[in-house]
Amino acid sequence: MKKSVLIVAIASVSAVTIGYSAVINAHASNNKKAVKISYWHVNAQTQGGASVDTLVKDFNKTHKYIKVTAKYNPNMYQGLMQNLQSAQASGKVPDIVQVGWAYTNYFADNFKYLTPTSAQKKFDAKKTFINTTFSKHTLSFAKDSKGNLVGLPYSLSTPILYYNKTMLNKYGVDPKSLTTWEGVSAAAKKIKSASGNYGLYIQEPGDTWAQQSLILSNGGKVEKNGKASFASKAGIKAYQFYQDMVNKDKTALHTPWAQGVDDFVNGKVAIAYTTVAQASHIKQSVNFDVAATVAPHFEGHKSVVPVGGSMLAITAQSSVQQKAAWTFEKYMYKNSSLVTWSKGTGYLPPTKSALKSTAFKSYLTDNPMLKPASSQLTTAVAWTSFPKNGLDAEQTMIDARDKILSGSDVKTTLKDAQEKINAQQ
Repeated sequence: MKKSVLIVAIASVSAVTIGYSAVINAHASNNKKAVKISYWHVNAQTQGGASVDTLVKDFNKTHKYIKVTAKYNPNMYQGLMQNLQSAQASGKVPDIVQVGWAYTNYFADNFKYLTPTSAQKKFDAKKTFINTTFSKHTLSFAKDSKGNLVGLPYSLSTPILYYNKTMLNKYGVDPKSLTTWEGVSAAAKKIKSASGNYGLYIQEPGDTWAQQSLILSNGGKVEKNGKASFASKAGIKAYQFYQDMVNKDKTALHTPWAQGVDDFVNGKVAIAYTTVAQASHIKQSVNFDVAATVAPHFEGHKSVVPVGGSMLAITAQSSVQQKAAWTFEKYMYKNSSLVTWSKGTGYLPPTKSALKSTAFKSYLTDNPMLKPASSQLTTAVAWTSFPKNGLDAEQTMIDARDKILSGSDVKTTLKDAQEKINAQQ
């Protein structure tokens, strides 16, 4: 009898203990603190800022124990790299960042980061996400000069030629003539003469992406074997053509990027050569018929465009932050996330499945201005990223562009810039 009572008592105590433990565990789970991570991007409200906010808000809503805070960095990828330099010096770095293609080598050489290959190996049960999600061609954009995968491709773009159909029709300009830069120049002269409006604006942000495409589409090269090579006959000729439109003919506008795009959407410029990532903003802002076509080339050459956009790279230092950043990064590559991103910007999806998805194909049908960029993506080349001192190299090219468009001698300016960059390689 005593033995039975003892067994019952022990069982009762055990039950209470188990019940108590369950309550404690439940309480601990309910009081688990969310891992906070920061995401640095370059997307102003006119180029996807609202979509960043939407994606972050949705992620935070569906991931109880991870809290993402997004931070906008002005002056595009150059500005973000400069801010990241300061953050690393202070010891307070963000956890995941957008890295522009021009800064791939600079980022790899100057910052502490977790490669996507290492993140996949460290945190995924299956080690197949990267290779099943991206094509080899797309992954090649995110590799440094040593062939290492630095981040994962996120924003993909190519420069395209937007044009004011209403204005071109009014002044008798055939859009089919815009396939060459010579044709664009002739159209710009006609519009300037007839209306007083500028014929062309080529984007001028804190990089020389669009200007590099002019050199490439004239048979030149920006870099060869790790050395700057843009001061060739082809490069000089392309820049001289550009300078003449701005200073001699006064048919092309020289102004900061935001102002130039505003002048186009307000009907003050007939043609704008800028990223497809401006497609959504342009479509929503104009009050005239607008269309887009592929990047022009110089006569006797083919159109060659460098891929624009960025990759996502993990700069989190602790394992907990890294895992949270990798979780957020993979969320950003879901088809639904990428289509949201494309709709808010005009950027093209970097993944195989998103490009083939019904949602994106439907969006492409409804937004034909994206089609020229999409058609150029398979033949786009990597945006030049110099092996050493990439931040200084890009600034040197920006300074050369601005000097040329302000009237300096093209040949001298390009040769000086080339020598300066090569002295640092």
